[in-house]
Amino acid sequence: MLALVIQPLPLNTIWSATGIGRFQFYINSIAVAIGGHVRVGLEDNLYFNNKRTKLATNPQLVERIVGVARAVGREIASPSEARAMLGLKKI
Repeated sequence: MLALVIQPLPLNTIWSATGIGRFQFYINSIAVAIGGHVRVGLEDNLYFNNKRTKLATNPQLVERIVGVARAVGREIASPSEARAMLGLKKI
């Protein structure tokens, strides 16, 4: 489904996706694998697993998606790199 949403985007469009709750890991993993960007955090997902037996922490959620990104050959942008991609001013 995500591929259908991004397919009509112009070439070199910067896009991101995120899932809420139990869908966060799956949507983020797919987005990373097909060239998108993601966000993670407790505001979208309180649990680390789908059985909802292990509470998440922000560092755990970040480390997990970093692992996915590296597994598919992508590196994580630094804050400065992310600002440059989006055309934002340096802080």
